[in-house]
Amino acid sequence: MIITNHSTQLMVNLLFALGVITSAYGTENTPAEGASLRLLSYNIRHGRGMDDGIDLKRIAAVIANQKPDLVALQEVDKVCKRSGNRDIAAELAKLLGMEHRFGKFMDFQGGEYGLAILSRFPIQESIHHRLPKGSEPRCALEVTVHPPGMKTPLAFVSIHNDWITEEIRVTQVQTLLDGLAERRHPIILAGDFNGEPSDASMKLLEKSGWSVLKKDDAAATLTFPSDKPNTEIDFFVIKGLPPFSYKHQVVDERMASDHRPIAAVIQLQ
Repeated sequence: MIITNHSTQLMVNLLFALGVITSAYGTENTPAEGASLRLLSYNIRHGRGMDDGIDLKRIAAVIANQKPDLVALQEVDKVCKRSGNRDIAAELAKLLGMEHRFGKFMDFQGGEYGLAILSRFPIQESIHHRLPKGSEPRCALEVTVHPPGMKTPLAFVSIHNDWITEEIRVTQVQTLLDGLAERRHPIILAGDFNGEPSDASMKLLEKSGWSVLKKDDAAATLTFPSDKPNTEIDFFVIKGLPPFSYKHQVVDERMASDHRPIAAVIQLQ
């Protein structure tokens, strides 16, 4: 079931009342050999919803509802004043029973601001890729995991590119590609690219041999703003995976953040 803005708070209360958020990743969801890989990417705006309230349990409920193995988060605060001096990635990881890593963009309001990754799989390594500065400092956060059913490790990268200029986005993508050039295992980029499919930064990825996953519903691809989306800027971009099929959708969540999350289930063949 997809959480909508009408049912979000009810689902939050129900999930926590039943204790399913911390148990959502039990053995029934463990991939068998060649089974599925569940992905989520979500720009959470430091937990601040369209009602201007900061509610991490609400964010956790949205995530838990999709039962992801790997989650790329953008706009994540770590003990910043505006979000109540909370370590958002650590709190979400605890609520969801997942591992986490945080990637710092910059110091902000007494803490740090950046992005994060949550993983149901043990994280073997994490790498910060410092990217060219645009309107703000930027980095990409890479983790290495080894999902059951895959013969090789997998690199999962949370990305949040500049929102002002296409030129900066191109240089950020090229810098990241240079940093990933030596990888010999599959890579998934996930996040807020701040460019539509026609953006030069997205075209650079495609020209470099990467595949941008297409949403299943051609009429429901828009991700921002969450209440009345008019642009598609959140994507999964893949290189090097063995043959696979997939299902990919925009999650119809209109309240918990100003972006709608995107979810994908990849079926390894």
